[in-house]
Amino acid sequence: MTSRKIRSALISVYHKEGLGPIVDGLNKLGVTIYSTGGTETFIRDRGIEVVPVEELTGYPSILDGRVKTLHPKVHGGILAKREEEHLLQLAQLEIPEIDLVIVDLYPFEETVANTEEEELIIEKIDIGGIALIRAAAKNYNDVVIVPSREDYSTLQRIIEEGAGVSELAERRQLARRGFAVSSHYDTAIFSYFNEDGELPVFKRSEMKANGLRYGENPHQEATFFGRLNEMFTKLNGKELSYNNLVDIDAAVALMKEFEDADPTFIILKHTNACGVAVRPTQLEAWKAALAGDPISAFGGILITNQPLELSVAQEIDKLFYEVLIAPDFTDSALELLSKKKNRVLLQYHHLQQQLDTFKSLLNGVIVQNTDLQTESADQFEIVTERQPTGRETADLVFANKCAKHLKSNTIALARDNQLIGMGCGQTSRVDALKQAMTKAKNFGFELKDAVMASDAFFPFSDCVEIAGEAGITAVVQPGGSIKDKDSINAANAADIAMVMTGVRHFKH
Repeated sequence: MTSRKIRSALISVYHKEGLGPIVDGLNKLGVTIYSTGGTETFIRDRGIEVVPVEELTGYPSILDGRVKTLHPKVHGGILAKREEEHLLQLAQLEIPEIDLVIVDLYPFEETVANTEEEELIIEKIDIGGIALIRAAAKNYNDVVIVPSREDYSTLQRIIEEGAGVSELAERRQLARRGFAVSSHYDTAIFSYFNEDGELPVFKRSEMKANGLRYGENPHQEATFFGRLNEMFTKLNGKELSYNNLVDIDAAVALMKEFEDADPTFIILKHTNACGVAVRPTQLEAWKAALAGDPISAFGGILITNQPLELSVAQEIDKLFYEVLIAPDFTDSALELLSKKKNRVLLQYHHLQQQLDTFKSLLNGVIVQNTDLQTESADQFEIVTERQPTGRETADLVFANKCAKHLKSNTIALARDNQLIGMGCGQTSRVDALKQAMTKAKNFGFELKDAVMASDAFFPFSDCVEIAGEAGITAVVQPGGSIKDKDSINAANAADIAMVMTGVRHFKH
């Protein structure tokens, strides 16, 4: 027999919201209710008879409430199989069967997020609740486990539609939820204790899942795990796709470099920036970013660091794009852009990046610290006879930020805080430079007085020589090649100012 009728329940929850209709329904079915502490008081205040757990166990709640339900008379009634041998033991020991367990754990994650006081955090590590969830989930064949408030609706359906009778499939599904809740909870606790990463263990748990239309390609399934609404408010448009999210992540990472800069616009395609510009006004920034590569901008991801103005929205509205991201939108800009129902408009709340990045490969996972380092002008080491001018230095800082976020091998060309050409994802640095120069020339940019940034060192002097012939006057690169001297000599010969940062920014 796979059906089980609920005749007794143990309820121990931290949050009481939503519990009222549950206990009312159980009471109407004549279910014996066991409880303790604040939950017991809550139930009794509704005029419902409740048996204190202390009465069942013969022991009071002790150690400031640390031990309440950890007792054989509780766990025996939960873990007993509804078979003759186990039922006989329960009868001999006067342990009642418990058919339903409802738990809502201490809010450990919320406590960690809201305080640094360790004593408060430690006291929010639930022990009894986790034990109850695991016990009831293990014995799902006979017991219903409700491991969190999010599962109340399932129990309410069993109460109202099933008159308190559950089926095996329902109990197994709730057990699955129970182990998901307990696993997530334990991962959060471990992450708190292992914040310094001393134990080389990879654990990550995300309970919020959002199914996507498909993955990178239509034949691939995909899910986003996380709480996107903590970063963005979606104001308009279709559901975000896998590729949208990957591009948005790249857009946020690059815009973080310019978060506090003058009005900035960035246009990305397949995670690579094809237009970046900083200008005195947002409209100028948009026009300059678009000028960097108006062809690649088609179907791209757009992001700005200023509230979007109507004049800019009118220009953007002429272009087909996938996603537009801004810290805010004026009412008139939002009204205009929302007329195209599929265009995604995102208002970002912050540009926070995760401290670690990871991905699955081969038969495991690799993890690394996120590349959050950005070099400023005072970190530049001038290695050539000529020093960069003030304008060149500012452009070198700008170009280096752009190169950091382009796929390797990459070269970024810039002038006057505008990306005028980029080559990325190339198997040789020379090819990356030639691609960047070709793009610049195709879109009407002169390379005279432009600057060049490389994500990694120059293994040979060829890139510097080509840059000098094109009129580029300053270069920023990490350095570190055994042939750095060759590149430096080539720069001196071409009267190019070269600075080294000592920091490589490969991106794969």
